[in-house]
Amino acid sequence: MNSLSTEIIRTLSSEYGDSFYLLDSERFRINYNMLLSSFRKVYDKTNIAYSYKTNYIPAVCQIVDKLGGFAEVVSVMEMKLASRLMVAPENTIWNGPVKKEEDIEPFIIRGGLVNIDSWQDFVKVCSIAERNGDKRIDIGVRCNFDIGDGKISRFGIDIDDKVFHEVLRKIADTKNIHLKSLQAHFAKRNYQFWDRRARGMLTLYDRVKREYGIEPEWLDLGGGISGPMPDELREQLGLNEFTYDDYSSRAAGAFSEHFATCDNKPWLLIEPGTALVADCMRYVCRVETIKTVRGKIFITVNGSQKNINMQNVNPPLEIISCSDVKEDCKNADIVGYTCIEDDCLFRNFNGSIGIGDYLVFGSCGSYSVVMKPPFILPNVPIVDISHGDITLVKRAEQFEDIFQTYNL
Repeated sequence: MNSLSTEIIRTLSSEYGDSFYLLDSERFRINYNMLLSSFRKVYDKTNIAYSYKTNYIPAVCQIVDKLGGFAEVVSVMEMKLASRLMVAPENTIWNGPVKKEEDIEPFIIRGGLVNIDSWQDFVKVCSIAERNGDKRIDIGVRCNFDIGDGKISRFGIDIDDKVFHEVLRKIADTKNIHLKSLQAHFAKRNYQFWDRRARGMLTLYDRVKREYGIEPEWLDLGGGISGPMPDELREQLGLNEFTYDDYSSRAAGAFSEHFATCDNKPWLLIEPGTALVADCMRYVCRVETIKTVRGKIFITVNGSQKNINMQNVNPPLEIISCSDVKEDCKNADIVGYTCIEDDCLFRNFNGSIGIGDYLVFGSCGSYSVVMKPPFILPNVPIVDISHGDITLVKRAEQFEDIFQTYNL
């Protein structure tokens, strides 16, 4: 990512305020191409469906579409964003556990893919299919099976439950419902489980083909891939060293082996979010106060833990000196502007720092933007600084943005 200097920070703060995000869209593009290449060199029919919920900055989502990737959405809002960005409906996958029939009907009629998560979802799809007998209704089924990771996911239909059989039987018997995809979600990001994901899905594919005469075009292994990160962050998260190849060798490797002699092999889809965007954003905020309370030093900044969305870990931190007076701090907590006791961005900081210095927190592109509420202060701007250019991709929110839906 671009290096920062006191001059650059002062220039940015004079234009955008004392708290803002820095986006490196070129880094996102590089991550995307590296991950896709890693899978395709093992199994060529692989594509990415980017997880909008992880970070739905339109500038990022547009990169995915331009590179030929899909949009993976879980809400009406995200579906509308994909539509506004001119993402083709057939390149949009709608996941999520709650869907309204009136919302998914126009989407599915235009060619979008809905992955059903429950029997109730399927009933809605059947109703839509009955009203639109002249339309082909493409759907996917979210499948839940054990991969031995010690976690029972709440998403998908248990493949050993009678509901799964009823869904597949009904699909096979309904002329205009087409099972395009089998999808699964798993909670653990460890690459060690990705061969089990893949082999479980491949076993299921063979079963569906054998028992119901259906050959899905897509086999979707979901998300849960860790992306590039500094060693100090990886060690705090308890992760072994890894690369994209650690995931692809296991998952794409299993697909390549399984379909080695097959002429009409299915597409392998993955739904990364964090793997692509986590290291593409930094959060910048200013030191406002330094004080000692009963022997404990607190450094207060005009940002919040919610801006970086990390708890119980210390993110990568860079200090940009803008002050002449420094204090030597030992085991200091860097805390936020909110009135929440646990609003802590960095614990046990050791070093020299002064009021007016700027702190730059790295690896905060995952869920930080989408989960940051306008608590106490409106949300901050986002500036893309790729290639040395400065482009505002989201302005700072104002009072009117927050309160326009209230009756004042």
